[in-house]
Amino acid sequence: MKENNLLEMNDEENQLGKVEIAPEVIEVIAGIAAYEVEGVAEMRGNFAAGVAERFGKKNHRKGVKVDLTEDGIIIEVYCVMIFGVSIPKVANAVQDNIRQALLNMTALAIKEINIHVVGIQFDNKTSETEIDQEV
Repeated sequence: MKENNLLEMNDEENQLGKVEIAPEVIEVIAGIAAYEVEGVAEMRGNFAAGVAERFGKKNHRKGVKVDLTEDGIIIEVYCVMIFGVSIPKVANAVQDNIRQALLNMTALAIKEINIHVVGIQFDNKTSETEIDQEV
């Protein structure tokens, strides 16, 4: 790919100039598309992303890593699933949703979308409500 890590869109019909897409844009689109899928509890980011969210800054790139290789674009997604869902079905839905969102918004074909399930979230809200009612 290019040295400055921008993806250049090649459109022979457009003679007005070139269009470049930063990898961060792909990360944002993929992160939002993954979080939209029912069964995904949250995206897993690094420590800095967690601290930034506590101060009110939403990081839509959280849990997504984009690698630009000679063979194509590889996306790594790190997410937490809700307890009780079918992990393979939700992971496939995440892959499909990311692929479709990127195709619609950027017209880029993605080589791989790898899903890493890094945790399971249990539903604690019902037990907290039951405890409040007893007290």
